[in-house]
Amino acid sequence: MAYLLGSLSSAIVYCRMTGLPDPRSRGSGNPGATNVLRFGGKRAAAIVLLGDAFKGWAPVAIGTLAGFDHGTVAVVGIAAFLGHLFPVFFAFRGGKGVATALGVCIGLSPWLGIVLVLIWLTVASAFRISSLAALCSALAAPLCTWWLLDDPRLVAAVGTMSVLLIWRHQSNIKNLLAGTEGKIGGR
Repeated sequence: MAYLLGSLSSAIVYCRMTGLPDPRSRGSGNPGATNVLRFGGKRAAAIVLLGDAFKGWAPVAIGTLAGFDHGTVAVVGIAAFLGHLFPVFFAFRGGKGVATALGVCIGLSPWLGIVLVLIWLTVASAFRISSLAALCSALAAPLCTWWLLDDPRLVAAVGTMSVLLIWRHQSNIKNLLAGTEGKIGGR
């Protein structure tokens, strides 16, 4: 169920409902909030961001409320994240997973989510590059999980999401190294 919820692309669904172009055919081609921001504006990007975070948070929160142990909750979170990356409903062409991973982390611990958002905001404010902020948050996430939650199963789950998130940002990493990665608010 978590994988199926994760497979619902907030960007694609929202763009279809509002008459915006398919995000896979515009900008970076990524069905995520940053790409929707480029052609749909701040409101559309915020809705996509919240939708993607929700589909990571909800299964983890439900699993926690249902009394699942940390190992099961970790698997549920990874399933939702994998649904976003490889959505069955959209030919397995998904996003990079930043907002969904954040939603999973918030579901594990609101404090973990706050720390990761603060890292993202600090890097984004300093460098004005969304992908760099996401990569820095992903690198810090397993350490922050260990520090705040101290459960190897949760650290492994967050570490797995971080590795996959970094892997999905390969083109951004190449652009960062070449000095050609787009800036927030840049044209």
